[in-house]
Amino acid sequence: MFASRFLPLLAGALLAIAAPALAAPAPAPAAPTITAAAKAAPIQRIDPTFWWVGMKNPRLQLLVHGPGIRTATAALRAYPGVRLDSVQQLASPNYLMLHLTIGSEARPGRLQLDFKGTKKFSYNYELKQRTTPGDDKKVQGLTQQDFIYFLMPDRFANGDLKNDYLKDMRAPKVARDSMYSRHGGDLAGIEQRFDYFKDLGVTALWLTPVVENDMPKASYHGYALTDYYNTDRRYGTTEQYRQFVERAHASGLKVVHDVVLNHMGSKNYLFLDQPAPDWFNQWPGFTRSNYNASALNDPYGSVLDRKLYNQGWFDTTMPDVNQANLLVSTYLIQNFLWWVEYTGLDAYRIDTFPYSDPKFLMDWGRAMQEEFPRLALFGESWVGSTAQQAFFARNIFQPVDGLKANLPSVLDFQSSFALHDALKSGNMLKLYESLQGDWMYEDASRNVTFLDNHDVSRFYSVIGEDFARYKMGLAWLLTTRGTPQLYYGTEVLMKNFSNPDGLVRADFPGGFAGDSLNYFKKRPGQPGEAFDYVRKLAQYRKSHAFLHSGKLMQFIPQDGVYVYFRYAPEGTVMVILNGSKEARTLDGARFVERTGGFTSGLEVTTGAVLPTLKSFTVPAATAWVVELR
Repeated sequence: MFASRFLPLLAGALLAIAAPALAAPAPAPAAPTITAAAKAAPIQRIDPTFWWVGMKNPRLQLLVHGPGIRTATAALRAYPGVRLDSVQQLASPNYLMLHLTIGSEARPGRLQLDFKGTKKFSYNYELKQRTTPGDDKKVQGLTQQDFIYFLMPDRFANGDLKNDYLKDMRAPKVARDSMYSRHGGDLAGIEQRFDYFKDLGVTALWLTPVVENDMPKASYHGYALTDYYNTDRRYGTTEQYRQFVERAHASGLKVVHDVVLNHMGSKNYLFLDQPAPDWFNQWPGFTRSNYNASALNDPYGSVLDRKLYNQGWFDTTMPDVNQANLLVSTYLIQNFLWWVEYTGLDAYRIDTFPYSDPKFLMDWGRAMQEEFPRLALFGESWVGSTAQQAFFARNIFQPVDGLKANLPSVLDFQSSFALHDALKSGNMLKLYESLQGDWMYEDASRNVTFLDNHDVSRFYSVIGEDFARYKMGLAWLLTTRGTPQLYYGTEVLMKNFSNPDGLVRADFPGGFAGDSLNYFKKRPGQPGEAFDYVRKLAQYRKSHAFLHSGKLMQFIPQDGVYVYFRYAPEGTVMVILNGSKEARTLDGARFVERTGGFTSGLEVTTGAVLPTLKSFTVPAATAWVVELR
């Protein structure tokens, strides 16, 4: 996420397309919410909505919300293995905090919580049996073998017209002629395209946040959440999301869940009815973040600059959460444990990672990894240098203020920016140097590489709609170290510049009834060539471990040509990127430490044979991915 996403939005319009009815999927069971009995009582909700026995951390914090509940007493009916440790009053009259311990001997069932205030009432709180331990299809994590497809659910495909109009939401209607309105894409539309992803060679799906975003404007992006424990019903119910993850796993696809730790939407019930003023970072007047992480590890940095970065608000509609408050920290940690155990999702992508309180990030990361060792975590760290980017991942640096990053990996903005510069200028040295700095990471192969995303101009536009250089970029993405991520539509040459950002978040052609083009079924011309190129290389990468998981050796670029190898005992691939405007003849003797023992090669995307490795000429603006033989 980038600051401009939430600055005052510019007016824009997209082509209005009529949407005739589609066949709707069978209704799924209702999302888990407060029971009917609880709704009739003074309690409006309890977060977490339910919990599990057998969690490694036995502590459970329950936030009880209801009119005047603060003055009530609370007690727990006898339940083997569970005790109520304390009841804590908050500043607001409408909250109580209960602190419980769920012992190892506790069994699934319902806890009866008895409240006594102006009247007596009870609440049955459910403890479930865990399902993630021992299930190999849940919480699988990510490896270099994976290929992530990143999409915005609202803009990808509409599979259920029944959720297009929900009159009780602040933005109830679909309006595809408006850049910042809802367009109607949903979970059903994505699920109906599972075969498309598998054909392309994709192994994991990353969706922009699916949690409720009931904001009156620009809610489609999902980064201003209004309910931590429910999906946005315009995508589907919470139970339908759990089923979506389950069906994705059954189809051989992993699921990356996009999360926001730093802030929430101003229509979140926790902000509209605040448990206490110190649940949010408060200023005398509205104060934005300075959007500059440099002060966090600057030995000469200003305390004010650091405070502005971590505690300033992203926008007027995005309250900054005070994660230094232990109750808030625990609330957030429990919520993100809840989503993993409930759905079995495989990875968290963490939005605006560096903006959160540093100690909280340590505690959050530790809690996720202790409870779910296989869960993959990668954070957005959009900063200005490789050193600064590595600072936020596990690295070789000394702790700052006693804190040392425990995030396994980051989105690799630095290599993405270097690729853009290299392809536009022909100077491949920048791309080489972006990986030369990998020595700063504990393991840079965990980083997620990409060409573009929802916050930056689309790759095909950035490189001047040059199809040859497009293939160079895709060849790099699918052969370099790390886990590659492809932004939706890049495989069919979707284009535009992020001015405003809504232009790079257009609907996928064919995802909506009435679309004049349907790239899910037919891709004429260059969009088809692009799709076929990505598919061929992705499928080859998927089936050849030495490409996706082998060691990497790179040679300093010369004359605009960048050569590197992915290799293992099972095989070797030589990648050649000629960024110059002229053909280049290479002396194979320079690469003999990796080509020794091989005599020829096969370019895997075209099938062309490289008959000798002694000398070969690479055309201008060309990528070769050569399996050595």
